[in-house]
Amino acid sequence: MCGIVGYIGDKNATPILLDGLKKLEYRGYDSAGIAVFHNGNIYVRKSKGRLSVLEEKIAGEALEGCLGIGHTRWATHGEPSDVNSHPHTNMSGDIAVVHNGIIENYLPLKEWLIGKGYRFVSDTDTEVVSHLINYYYKGDLLEAVRSTLRRIEGSYALGVICKANPDELIAVRKDSPLVIGIGKGENYIASDIPAILEYTRDIYLLGDKEIAVIRKDSIRIFNEEGEEIHKEVFHVNWDVDAAEKGGYEHFMLKEIHEQPEALKKTLSARLAKDKKALDIKELSIYTPEHLSEIEKIFIVACGSAYHAGLVGKPVIERLTRIPVEVDIASEFRYRDPILTNKHMVIVISQSGETADTIAALREAKKKGARVAAIVNVVGSTISREADDVFYTWAGPEIAVATTKGYSTQLLALYMFALDFAHKLGRIEPKEYEAMIEALIKVPEQVAEILKEKEIIQKYAHQHFNAKDVFFIGRGLDYALSMEGSLKLKEVSYIHSEAYAAGELKHGTIALVENGTLIVALATQEHLFEKTLSNIKEVKARGAVVIGLALEGMTEIEKAADKVIYIPRTLPFLAPILSVIPLQLFGYYMAVEKGCDVDKPRNLAKSVTVE
Repeated sequence: MCGIVGYIGDKNATPILLDGLKKLEYRGYDSAGIAVFHNGNIYVRKSKGRLSVLEEKIAGEALEGCLGIGHTRWATHGEPSDVNSHPHTNMSGDIAVVHNGIIENYLPLKEWLIGKGYRFVSDTDTEVVSHLINYYYKGDLLEAVRSTLRRIEGSYALGVICKANPDELIAVRKDSPLVIGIGKGENYIASDIPAILEYTRDIYLLGDKEIAVIRKDSIRIFNEEGEEIHKEVFHVNWDVDAAEKGGYEHFMLKEIHEQPEALKKTLSARLAKDKKALDIKELSIYTPEHLSEIEKIFIVACGSAYHAGLVGKPVIERLTRIPVEVDIASEFRYRDPILTNKHMVIVISQSGETADTIAALREAKKKGARVAAIVNVVGSTISREADDVFYTWAGPEIAVATTKGYSTQLLALYMFALDFAHKLGRIEPKEYEAMIEALIKVPEQVAEILKEKEIIQKYAHQHFNAKDVFFIGRGLDYALSMEGSLKLKEVSYIHSEAYAAGELKHGTIALVENGTLIVALATQEHLFEKTLSNIKEVKARGAVVIGLALEGMTEIEKAADKVIYIPRTLPFLAPILSVIPLQLFGYYMAVEKGCDVDKPRNLAKSVTVE
């Protein structure tokens, strides 16, 4: 949450900062601001609202300094306003700071600073940092920042500039992402790679509690003890175009359409040459002997990644016969989970920077469990700290609402389950090969679904005025309905809930009235008749039902008002296909309502604070 960008070099910093903020706006869009060193002073310009408001505000100004920092905000402390926007400065305006994270002990520090004569103008926790740096500054900006870090508690990624030090930019991170872009005669900082990819493909991935002194022609990085360290350069090998809309109206629609290719990339690198078996090098550590000692698997994640885990649980349990628990990371970390070296923890995160998931990973490792991570972003905190890493290779995902991130996580969990079951001898060879054969077909089948998107667009046009939408299903369909409901509510702002179809009579059917829209998932053949009965129950109470089933399951037409069919596959694999119509439905409902699909209100892409 919140996006940071910084530049030092010989070029005009302002357009570079604004361009970087545009590519980071998915991280927060309550306000935006920049601070530029120009004609011997630091000039700060910031505004509440989208980045476009800031651009209009500074249009025509000649802010042409070669050093600057910028920020796009997702509000935590203090409401969105001009004054609460970043950058924040000391009282004289000689020091400017941008911050992503939360300073947990800012209140006692604020009281202490007020006692020292400092005046605060904002309600943010970040302003404490600018005043502390001023308090400790004695001509050495690096030492002033170090002294400040000793006082503050919580999470932070910081960019700092000082009027008296116009040739350096200080960057530091703890539990919040920050990268350094390496240029020729110029360097950059950013919360995420897309912000600076237009300017450089060579990156330093700043580690936890590492601090960098960045000049236009040098980068020096120090560890927590103040020792200079040398880091490997990470070269970004994906195209700039991957972070652009490419002709689509929204990033979300583009990323929905990228799923066939993303799924293919996730799978293809893990197939044996004959394509009849998996060859997952990332999981080679999990030998039959090791797996036989695992007593329980925990899947820990947040948001859509947690929903992927809900699908993964029955898949892993059925194939491996190993018990699986699924936890929301923010709950897992605080419930003092019972973990030993006979437990495996799978953490899932698209960004690899989710604060609660990082904390859960660390808790699991502290208690002796081995941690495997399913992540998309290479070099992220989770990918560096996990014992084993399975990259989904989905490519950059810009829209706040995840699509290809989620579907590739599902595919990864299926591959975990198949690999483990095969090694343990708990799946028959014919079933193993049949499931791999079905997985190989998934990308092509997803492409088939996308060709029929107009049907879903039509249904959205007919129902976008719905005030409540309920998703129902049984088994894997219920697990998937949680994600379908989330997609709808987060981009369209329509109240939506997912219910286990078998639980309707235990209370939730009371919410069904004449005209209530219900999306009924019915892809599981062994539960099909029971789900049809549930559809008939809600129909009898006036509901309008959109059904979703596998091709050939035409009996659903006798119960539902409208039906969306997905290509025939093993019912066990249906969630990977079923999620595509649900994503499209949420997208088109939001478009019909005129919502900002890529930047839903109150949300940000990567939740890097608690």
